[in-house]
Amino acid sequence: MDESSLDHLRKRIDEIDHQLVKLLNERAAVVVDVGKLKSKTGSPVYAPEREKQVFEKITRANKGPLPDKCLLAIWRELMSGSFVLERPLRVGYLGPGGSFSHTAALLKFGQSVDYEPLVDIRGIFDEVSKGHCDLGIVPIENTLGGGVIETLDALVDSDVQVCSEILMVVHHNLLANCRLEEIEKIYSKPEVFTQCRNWLAATFKEAKTVPEPSTARAAQKAAKEARAAAIGSSVAAELYGLQIVCENIEDTSNNITRFFVVGRDDARPTGESKTAVMFSTAHKAGALVDVLEVFKKYDVNLTNIESRPSKKRQWEYYFFVDFLGHRSDENVMKAMDEARKHCLQLSVPGSFPRATEVLG
Repeated sequence: MDESSLDHLRKRIDEIDHQLVKLLNERAAVVVDVGKLKSKTGSPVYAPEREKQVFEKITRANKGPLPDKCLLAIWRELMSGSFVLERPLRVGYLGPGGSFSHTAALLKFGQSVDYEPLVDIRGIFDEVSKGHCDLGIVPIENTLGGGVIETLDALVDSDVQVCSEILMVVHHNLLANCRLEEIEKIYSKPEVFTQCRNWLAATFKEAKTVPEPSTARAAQKAAKEARAAAIGSSVAAELYGLQIVCENIEDTSNNITRFFVVGRDDARPTGESKTAVMFSTAHKAGALVDVLEVFKKYDVNLTNIESRPSKKRQWEYYFFVDFLGHRSDENVMKAMDEARKHCLQLSVPGSFPRATEVLG
């Protein structure tokens, strides 16, 4: 190895690092000024439409050799630090620490914001509504399990707005502080055991599976017991001092959970927005079809539809719909006006930038 050439290249890297630190702090000084202006106008710290614009500009400017994913991860942490400079941001998630909701929150908002683990999804909506949390992370659907009932029900009664969405691939890991052959007991959520059924059957003959309400609780218990393991996230392993014995043990690799980011304001148009709509119809033949025909008439492309029974009247249902477009788009406004004629109630929980990147 030519040591002089290597020393020269390392010196060049040090010089570039020095320039990067200077430029990043120059950017941070501008962020401080932005924070002062937002404080005067009462604007929210988190602007999802601006976040999307920044990420798009970074990927367009990237000529390599670093991949886009690397640069976006750097900028996520940079924006996380920027939140602190404007005003400390508090984000609620379904706890305890180490849950998949916690992982999604970290991937979305980075290490610099304050996180608040909450005991249930309804509590996340309440804390955001009361202003105790600026934002909340709630799971809305999973590619294997479908819609999340607790989130759908909370949307009915809450006044919070959906301002962003997160797509995250879910990986299940076997966590323990003993060797694989020493494991006698495995903790996790019942749904997780189902998603890892084939791997568990092929790997263990006698280990007992014990259901827990969350993967994070499972990790907490496994950390305190000898010859015990948990199936959970890499974040849970780090938080509770467990080793990752086996990675990615899920039977289906395409296991993606979609999360909503909820706040007190929704997002401005980005040119690539989605809108969430909630409505109820009269209990009569063709009532739902009438509403869906309106969306078709105005070329509104539906991306998801779920239903939940109303708790106010028997045989009445709420329908939750996502579609492409922003609530301020002309065709969307016309569709909403006409759809209301066929509904007992119609509300718009929010418009938000469409997630195009799968995190994790």
